[in-house]
Amino acid sequence: MHVEYGNTTLCVEVVPDVDAAVEHIAEHGSSHTEFIITEDEEAARQFLSSVDSACVFHNASSRFADGFRFGLGCEVGISTSRIHARGPVGLEGLLTTRWQLRSTAEDGHTAQDFSSGRRAWVHEQVPITK
Repeated sequence: MHVEYGNTTLCVEVVPDVDAAVEHIAEHGSSHTEFIITEDEEAARQFLSSVDSACVFHNASSRFADGFRFGLGCEVGISTSRIHARGPVGLEGLLTTRWQLRSTAEDGHTAQDFSSGRRAWVHEQVPITK
């Protein structure tokens, strides 16, 4: 499970429960993007709050993990590190972002829906909750 394909190949690991999924991801994941496909809202909530990755999605394509799609402008690089700053830094240099995406569409969301124009991007500020 330590393979990065660099194309549209999908590698699927079937596990008995959410705890096993979180353990598997902790051992084999990239810390970049992980997702769960489930109709079980409690399993999705547990997955989203337990997986330690920059992007954690529920019923949405991992292809959404992109700076442009998050409204950040052109993506100039990616990082799987927890803290990326080096040398003297101010407060902003110590901050990192973790993204959660939950699809509300009955059949999930795919990046193709947006690139084809079937759906439109909406970037808005949302309140931060704990």
